[in-house]
Amino acid sequence: MEFGKESDGSGELSLPENFEMTVLEVLQSTTAYFKKRGIENSRLNAEHLLAHALGRTRMELYLEFERTLGEAELAPLRELVQRRGEGEPLDHLLGTVEFCGHTFLCDKRALVPRPETEQLVEIVESKIENRKSKILDVGTGSGVIALTLARKFPEAQIFAVDVSEDALALARENAARLGLSGRVQFRKSDLLENLDERFDLIVANLPYIAAQDRHTLSREVLHDPEVALFAGVHGDEFVRELIEQAPPRLRPDGMLALEIGFDQSEALLSALAEKNYRDICWKNDYSGVTRFLFARYGQDSHPRRPPAFRVD
Repeated sequence: MEFGKESDGSGELSLPENFEMTVLEVLQSTTAYFKKRGIENSRLNAEHLLAHALGRTRMELYLEFERTLGEAELAPLRELVQRRGEGEPLDHLLGTVEFCGHTFLCDKRALVPRPETEQLVEIVESKIENRKSKILDVGTGSGVIALTLARKFPEAQIFAVDVSEDALALARENAARLGLSGRVQFRKSDLLENLDERFDLIVANLPYIAAQDRHTLSREVLHDPEVALFAGVHGDEFVRELIEQAPPRLRPDGMLALEIGFDQSEALLSALAEKNYRDICWKNDYSGVTRFLFARYGQDSHPRRPPAFRVD
């Protein structure tokens, strides 16, 4: 029986003990197994899982296509393949995720970072003029935004908050892994509730999915913590609350940078204007969706001082 086939239609992954297959055969049959279950990028998923199980890189697999694998090597892969076929995210199974060129620990304690958030970080980095800025990441999750900025701007003061203790524990583990434990101050806070400081930049990727839209999400996304996914009835409630809370926590000429959900930009741009933010602008993500909002608050009390952030 081939690796990756179902046994008697039960949906269980079956592989007889003491069964041998080559690396190429395992990749081919695992890819077929994933395709039957609607796993996107089936071959890539198969390569990642086999490389992980064997302690190899994906490139090394291509040099070992004819190598024969026995039960000792196939056994740990069998469980990974079945879990992936059931919709568990690849990043959870691998235990890590790549984000802005760095490797972060990734598990069910926090949202799996998305490519859109990488784009947010890239935009924010391009706007920072003062490398000694004081920066806050709200809803830090696994810490990818705060830690990426801490690595990019070693002179900046970085703070990160989250309402979830589990997420903060994961973020601290990532900080230690990257040698940045002393660079980011992590705190538990519901938005800005437990903060007294003022910041040059507040950046946030908050939950922005309406509870009623749960049915539109993929199996993979639903493995993320609900607290990291869902807001209220409309999906933009947490972002609106942050827009309300941020002005007293922003230094003069400070910037608020937000990642938002599909079709939320018009209402949130109006909310920024109503709260007297200025220099309001937006950018689309790579798929053409208006995904990122930027705005300043307050007048710069030091007109000769270079601005902390550039607004295009």
